[in-house]
Amino acid sequence: MRLFECGSLVPGCEWHTRADNDAEIVRRVVDHMRQSHGETLIRENMVDNIKARIVDESKAA
Repeated sequence: MRLFECGSLVPGCEWHTRADNDAEIVRRVVDHMRQSHGETLIRENMVDNIKARIVDESKAA
């Protein structure tokens, strides 16, 4: 299982998501960024930053 914690990208945000694959996590994070953080344009470097912060849940502690 893969894990993304929004606080690793947006300090103070406690939202997180888990999924079997990175593509699903990126989709969920982009939706979260639009709804909760008011991002209207998700640039490629933002997607790169999201991907860089996705970890294997078993290694997150």
